[in-house]
Amino acid sequence: MAVDNELWSVIGDPTRREMLDLLLASGGGTATSLSDRLPVTRQAVAKHLAVLERIGLVHATTSGRERVYTVDEDQLGRAVAQLSTVRDAWDGRLQRIKRMAETIQKTRKR
Repeated sequence: MAVDNELWSVIGDPTRREMLDLLLASGGGTATSLSDRLPVTRQAVAKHLAVLERIGLVHATTSGRERVYTVDEDQLGRAVAQLSTVRDAWDGRLQRIKRMAETIQKTRKR
């Protein structure tokens, strides 16, 4: 599975990750409700939500004068699967490094 760098660039922002956490915990929210719980302005929240929506991590529905955002769990699942692939690759690399270090250590003891 190829890693979607644009998706991970979006998720890499700590404010956006916190927004995703809040949306997942509450089942959805508006820019106003999120800005009440984050140390950024409503305008900044709206910009972050636009980025999350563009990449497909959230979807908005209109409710009166506000847009209610919810996390797209399929897209989030795709991100998690990519992260698992990267984790597995790094686990393999780290195991090889460990074996090399152990070999070097054994060689030095002789």
